[in-house]
Amino acid sequence: MTGRVSFVGAGPGAADLITVRGAKRIAEADVVVWSPAVVEAECVREHARADAELLDFSRVSEAEVVDLYRRASASKLKVVRLHAGDPSLWGGLREQHETCQKLGLAVEVVPGVSAVSAVGASVGRELTTSDVAQSLVLTGPEGAEHVAEFAAHGTTMAISASGARTGRIVEQLRAGGYPDDTPVVVAYKVSLPDETVARTTLGELEACVKEHKLYRTTLFLVGEVLRPTTARRAVVGDEPVRRTRSKWSMRASRDSASVAAWSAVHDWQETARARRIAPAKPKPESTDPVLELVAGEVAEPAETVPADSVPADSGPVDSAAVEGPAEPPRPKPTVAAAAKRKPTTVQASTTPRKPAASRAKKTKRAT
Repeated sequence: MTGRVSFVGAGPGAADLITVRGAKRIAEADVVVWSPAVVEAECVREHARADAELLDFSRVSEAEVVDLYRRASASKLKVVRLHAGDPSLWGGLREQHETCQKLGLAVEVVPGVSAVSAVGASVGRELTTSDVAQSLVLTGPEGAEHVAEFAAHGTTMAISASGARTGRIVEQLRAGGYPDDTPVVVAYKVSLPDETVARTTLGELEACVKEHKLYRTTLFLVGEVLRPTTARRAVVGDEPVRRTRSKWSMRASRDSASVAAWSAVHDWQETARARRIAPAKPKPESTDPVLELVAGEVAEPAETVPADSVPADSGPVDSAAVEGPAEPPRPKPTVAAAAKRKPTTVQASTTPRKPAASRAKKTKRAT
């Protein structure tokens, strides 16, 4: 057994948008490395064990994190490093992954809900459609200088950049061919209680950013797929159709979203925190008295009629009738009857039977 490091995507911000596997890895972890500035504190408090070591990533250097990986390899610890959104998007995953492999650690990457997906869900739009845009261009802060080149494709773009550089981004989008009426969605801290999600156009983008005072890293979605459409209500006659609410949605409406999410994974979470797996008990062999009774029950043989008991004036006697039916008796439906009656003890009779008449001997008629 060796140590393990799991790079877990914590989602865009809301504590209940982490995946079930990600929450399970936090519950199993001996050490959790996270940054309170980008990952909701509730996400860690709800899932981490009480004795788990919590390390603020914003207060330590990369060298100290590497020392933690060495300690995990020597002591066979389970470490979770939380990333905002998805670890594969702007998370610096490659260097960390290679470092852990060199130290002989088991490495696992747990994907998460990206901020791009969360913003698309927030505005109720898919970012790729067959009739408008079939591709999506993602660019981070380091790729903001190439926005004009990416904009030349005329498809949907997701730009993660500082809000203070909005003017430069607008110039590059125009140079790439986007008109001023191109729809733009501005998102900051999406899915959190203090989120900012605003709809605007390319021509009004700078004013929108200044109005909401967005100067830190902000996500900009640009493209025709974001153009709002007229909302349609499903109606029958004069009354709107009320959609059936699922059991889960009704439960979530009564409680908070976090309580509804945590209760769904409570059982395995407690098991992971205990860190012990009870040995499976062998199942006892089946001893069903009904089946044993049916298996042991034997059909009684048909009783033959003695020839001496036949009256002399009863006419000719059929030998087959005397000895009994030629066909074997049909089995009785004993399964249903055996299930209803209690098993009883049957004693064999000790009275000897009269020997049956020989086939060769015939009864003489009185003349």
